[in-house]
Amino acid sequence: MTNRNDKMTRYNVEQVEMSRISAALTKKRVTSVQITEAYIERIKTFDHFFNSVIQIAPDALERAAASDRRRSSDKALGPLDGVPILVKDNIDVEGMATTAGSYALMQNFPTRDAELVRRLRAVGAIILGKTNLCQFSGFRTTMTFNGSTVGGAVRNPYDLARTPGGSSSGSVVAAATSFAAGAIGTETSGSIVEPASMSGLVGLKPTVGLISRRGIVPISANQDTAGPITRSVADAALIINAIAGSDTADSWSKDADAHKDDLTKALDPTALQNTRIGVIYDVNSLTPETTPLLEAAVKVMTAQDAIIVHIPESGIINLCHELRHFILTYQFSEDLNAYLAGTPAAVKTRSMLDLIAFNKEEPHENVHGQDLFEESVAMKGGRKNSEYVRMLDYVTNASRADGIDRLIRDYNLAALVTVTTVPAGKTKMDGTPPAESPLTDASQSRMPGSMVAYAAIAGYPHLTVPMGMVNGMPVGLSFVGPAWSDRRLLSLGYSYEQASHMRKPPLIPPSWPDQL
Repeated sequence: MTNRNDKMTRYNVEQVEMSRISAALTKKRVTSVQITEAYIERIKTFDHFFNSVIQIAPDALERAAASDRRRSSDKALGPLDGVPILVKDNIDVEGMATTAGSYALMQNFPTRDAELVRRLRAVGAIILGKTNLCQFSGFRTTMTFNGSTVGGAVRNPYDLARTPGGSSSGSVVAAATSFAAGAIGTETSGSIVEPASMSGLVGLKPTVGLISRRGIVPISANQDTAGPITRSVADAALIINAIAGSDTADSWSKDADAHKDDLTKALDPTALQNTRIGVIYDVNSLTPETTPLLEAAVKVMTAQDAIIVHIPESGIINLCHELRHFILTYQFSEDLNAYLAGTPAAVKTRSMLDLIAFNKEEPHENVHGQDLFEESVAMKGGRKNSEYVRMLDYVTNASRADGIDRLIRDYNLAALVTVTTVPAGKTKMDGTPPAESPLTDASQSRMPGSMVAYAAIAGYPHLTVPMGMVNGMPVGLSFVGPAWSDRRLLSLGYSYEQASHMRKPPLIPPSWPDQL
């Protein structure tokens, strides 16, 4: 145990899983204050390489001390009591600004915690701070915009010149570099699972509605969800146990309590045995680089006596980017306006129109485009627009009844498995225009689809687990299932993780500071 009087001695938190920290706290081998101090020191020492943490909670050490008093009196609130966790800076934490990475929200100090933060505090977890992100979760402009104006550009810990992935980048990098025991991200379409895959982590996008979205800066009520980003499947289960549940302030969560369970009890290293797993090769994340990793993962599962079912080509169609973009653009302005209307009076941007005007005048903001903001406010009719309703019905049916549900039913599967995404590519300069899309309505059914998009549109759970490396960059294995199959996916992912042990942590500090 660390001697608190010896300033040369530090509790080593590097790559220590949350479950091990929880066990050490329970056995009183270490204190929450010591652990919290160690993470804060690590952030201050190394985060200048990565820009993953926007702010450290001013009361973190005070709350850690309170946790230590509870544990010393054998009154711990649960396994997460005293465990430091970072949350994405689009999630409300009382006493800290929720900026979503924008100067427009620098005075957005919420008067109460987001529901998921309230639940974390209720079990004694320490909110260590806020993580950086793609501004407004990446839905401001189609032009490249790395990170945020508040926090700067987030860098991938495996290669500082490569992207950390989509909008939960700060949460992912902080978890990969051991800046907290675990982190919370949010996803609308890939923003948990894709960056987790690119940084060698476990990421769970749960069934939409399992976790309340109250107090989270939104894009789409249909697709938004928070979820854990951790270094192991067991740690993800610990976090979900704490934050899942129904909330009257989020009608989408009305069925969550009926599906809430102790997910740590579901973790079974033999879960793959005699279990039918559908492997999808016809997806856009499968390349000559990633195919060998998927084939190796299939061998691991086969060795665990899983029954591998090869899903034929065109098992899923491509719900092309244009369709998904159209739907989110209709939802974004309506949902963001509702959040902004409830912010404190000190926040002067009360609508997306206000944001657009602010960005044109603010020097930190006017160097970046905002075409998605402008496109969204131009949409007429919101969720009552007939074209929007028609498109939403189409993609919902294609991803659910004619997509994931059909495959699970027709092939009698426990889950669908494929490559999560390609390895992280080189970071593009801010302002780089998007690549031209060749897709049209006529061609989309002949193109490989994306399980990331499928699970996101359906609102179904999606778990990524480290699968291996391509030229030094991590790649994840996806487990996708129907609504409320979160428990089963975690168990299957745990079984694969325990049989494969494919996670390789990044080198910290990085060995290539010349790239900065």
